[in-house]
Amino acid sequence: ARLAERRGLTFTHRVPGQVRCRIEAQDLQEMVGNLLENAVNWARTEIALDVGAESDGLVLQVGDDGPGMPEAERGTALTRGGRLDESVPGSGLGLAIVTDLVSLYGGQVTLGDSPSGGLEARVRLPLR
Repeated sequence: ARLAERRGLTFTHRVPGQVRCRIEAQDLQEMVGNLLENAVNWARTEIALDVGAESDGLVLQVGDDGPGMPEAERGTALTRGGRLDESVPGSGLGLAIVTDLVSLYGGQVTLGDSPSGGLEARVRLPLR
């Protein structure tokens, strides 16, 4: 929220209190932190974090209203060092770290279109 505020962005979040998943707190913080940092870096006016549960998994969605990402480049963005825009600061490791951590827990990361027009990162973790 502080990073979004510094950039003049609106940050909304929906995190129900009853959603649970077996994951180390530090790993969860690393995942969410990297996803939110990317959203803050690319958003024009807003970012959103939504957490929910499906029948057998926890779902985290982080979206922004930035320029988005072409579908053909989304797989590259999830790989280590897969930087797509060298004109902005960063190492290209954020999404790869998220992908590695999510894989350790048997989950999946996907990138898609955000309802607000930018990119949405979706993490699904099993409830085991």
